[in-house]
Amino acid sequence: MSYLKLNGKVALVTGANSGIGAVTARELALQGYHVFLACRSINKAQTVIQEIQSLTYGQAKVEFIALDLADLDSVRRCAQSFLTRDLPLHLLIANAGLAGQKGLTQSGFELTFGVCHVGHFLLTKLLTEKLIESKPARVVVVASKAHRHVQSINFNAVLKPTNSFGGLKEYAVAKLANILFAKELGRRLYGTGVTVYAVHPGVVSTNVWRAMPQPLVKLISHFMISPEEGAKTTLYCATQPQVAGDTGFYYEDCKVKVSSHAAQNINLANELWEQSLNWVEQ
Repeated sequence: MSYLKLNGKVALVTGANSGIGAVTARELALQGYHVFLACRSINKAQTVIQEIQSLTYGQAKVEFIALDLADLDSVRRCAQSFLTRDLPLHLLIANAGLAGQKGLTQSGFELTFGVCHVGHFLLTKLLTEKLIESKPARVVVVASKAHRHVQSINFNAVLKPTNSFGGLKEYAVAKLANILFAKELGRRLYGTGVTVYAVHPGVVSTNVWRAMPQPLVKLISHFMISPEEGAKTTLYCATQPQVAGDTGFYYEDCKVKVSSHAAQNINLANELWEQSLNWVEQ
């Protein structure tokens, strides 16, 4: 039996009950992090926790924390629940996402945008002080190269139910928002000891596609990579010393890549920030 060496660092991973999030949580736990799996389903999270514990002979520090990103009150409870533990926070991984589901979140946002961006925006805002206090700390936002399919964000459309066929346009908007958010957060936290990274994990075979028409999923699944492959860039940005000084960049295949023109629009990033602040403070 090998002894797991805990590294004294704490990580919170959203959507850690499946796919890339589960792999990310597992790998961080194996590196000695105390990992919080922030997700909706305690049963699914328990399966991942049991898998991690079996790999580490019960030595890993992993636990479930309830989070529904579609419900901003749930986001507030999650942050509060973490903060009452009085632990440091060295790593926040905004990983949870969905594609192709339609409707509105409980808090009144287009479903994909509300979960992928607004929920994560509020969670990060509520944990920012703790991240600064725990420096050096990192925030990794899982985005997608799908952000290249849109040129801007319609701030009225994101307050209405999903409109496009298959919801892929809304997915692209949400992922553009992820990159703009990472860029603006990196700018605002510059010099605080907290660095921020946006990543495209690759087109990964996970249940993010669960609401898409199955024939389409079957077709694109031939081009998908495994969650293990997909988690590589997240883990690279989360743990590698060589990127410790970088902030606000966008990564694919463990390398900095140039994001779309819209994703580099500083005015749009600032507008998204102000709108998001307004939404979460209502």
